[in-house]
Amino acid sequence: MQRPEAFYRLYERRLARGLDPERLPRHVGVLVDGNRRWARAFGATTQEGHQAGAERILEFIDWCDETGIPVVTLYMLSTENLGRPPEELEALLGIILATAERLAEPREGRRPVRVQTVGAVDMLPEEMARRLRAVEERTRDNDGVHVNVAVGYGGRQEILDAVRELLRDEHGRGRTAAEIADAMTVEQIADRLYTRGQPDPDLVIRTSGEQRLSGFLLWQSAYSEFYFCEAMWPAFRKVDFLRALRDYGSRQRRFGA
Repeated sequence: MQRPEAFYRLYERRLARGLDPERLPRHVGVLVDGNRRWARAFGATTQEGHQAGAERILEFIDWCDETGIPVVTLYMLSTENLGRPPEELEALLGIILATAERLAEPREGRRPVRVQTVGAVDMLPEEMARRLRAVEERTRDNDGVHVNVAVGYGGRQEILDAVRELLRDEHGRGRTAAEIADAMTVEQIADRLYTRGQPDPDLVIRTSGEQRLSGFLLWQSAYSEFYFCEAMWPAFRKVDFLRALRDYGSRQRRFGA
């Protein structure tokens, strides 16, 4: 008798064969939610839950590379979560940093990943911020999946930062506040977001059964398709990912309609 794992492998291959390459998202955003609840369910520590979630991230990027998804944004830590208890926050930040550095390491069978940090990096511990910038610089020219690591991230803060940058730029050109306001465009703000130069997310996935954005890519997700999955992030399987891609490919997208 075949084991359940064998059936899953067969089902994965069937799902993968059924995907239309012309209907795959160019950019997938993921709220990697449920690490702590997964840990509680299995009698593990919170740190063990976050570590299990980190291992899943490494697998997830491999899945994206296999299926041809060029850009991924992972919501790993919000600005609000920077207020977590110090002992939990320190462990979580360490796991996030280690994950970013592991993503940057060469892996057999996978194109080298480009890692970019998106968020208020200046709110992070100085050493962590320095090492994240080093990862960005080291992977800048890689041609694999472009992975945005959203840490210390808040969607409202991103929009505020973009508007502030626009105002400073235009003020530096000698323009008055009224002139700036009258001439301001959507494109000018978009060009100053953390993800500037990247396509907006076509698909946003949230795990753990929650159905809200929690401030994730508020501007960029205006026309995104959403997929909510009951599985906690550490239990999110390749089958779940392929189902999300299948669901996305079956939708008739309406931009603003």
